[in-house]
Amino acid sequence: MELKGKVFKILPEQGGEGKNGPWRKQDFVMETEGKFPKKVCVTMWGDKIDEFSIKEGESLTVHINIESREYRDKWFTDVKAWKVDKQEGSAPPSSTSSIDDTFTTFHDEDFDDDSPF
Repeated sequence: MELKGKVFKILPEQGGEGKNGPWRKQDFVMETEGKFPKKVCVTMWGDKIDEFSIKEGESLTVHINIESREYRDKWFTDVKAWKVDKQEGSAPPSSTSSIDDTFTTFHDEDFDDDSPF
């Protein structure tokens, strides 16, 4: 699958140590093109973070895999980038960007957040 749009926000890189060694991932939020744009959080893993080297405001085509899994009767969905194509003429915004720098997250206080991923 493909997503086309602009990078809205790049979230902090995360990392840790797993049973197979160190790991790292970074999420970014894309705003899709079209009459009714949507924001989609996409994850990059490992060396892809450095390989893609994305910047806020860039126009991209992101090739993705979508996968859901169950954990304690709750379902979690990942949108993972495996390839990124930068659109020609795509430049990061200047310091006078019109992209809103606010980002809202929603947290369910009753949610038991002890998932292993």
